[in-house]
Amino acid sequence: MAKARSRRENRPEIILDAAEALLRRSGSRTLTIDAVAAEAELSKGGVLHHYASKDALITALAARKVERLRAGIGQHAAALAETRARMPLAMIGHAREVYAEESGFPDSLLIASAENADAAAGFRAFLAERLRDLAEIEARPGAGAAFLFAILGLMMSRSLGFHELDGAELDRLFGALEAQARALPEE
Repeated sequence: MAKARSRRENRPEIILDAAEALLRRSGSRTLTIDAVAAEAELSKGGVLHHYASKDALITALAARKVERLRAGIGQHAAALAETRARMPLAMIGHAREVYAEESGFPDSLLIASAENADAAAGFRAFLAERLRDLAEIEARPGAGAAFLFAILGLMMSRSLGFHELDGAELDRLFGALEAQARALPEE
């Protein structure tokens, strides 16, 4: 009985997990309410009760991804000293951590989000927040934005399949970004 109640209470997360698994495995074209219901072992009505459409589901997936980004960057920031380099180093650290983990999901989610105004708005708001955070610590105008866009460029080009860096090559790249962040003047 407790297991059934727990599954019912966690149904929105179960549905998002199923949608994420489909995106990871098969891409955005296969993301349908029917496919998500089958993956989650729920009825189509059970999925529609929580997410009224495919667009609502994509928006929820994007919001969950943004929250995971915030949390991951926040964890890295909490472990660092209060310096100008703290936020760039936190973003670089989180990007390094997830670079190899997210094969399949982010590119499919980004493709699906590009066609969904609400999902794209969540990503845009997150980017605007990070740019504001970085502008507050800039000793050199534009330095914070340069870090953010370097990280985004690395992650996006990987998501789009333009490269698959690994090992020493990847360590050198992230190390160079970290060295540049640490070199930010404190005044």
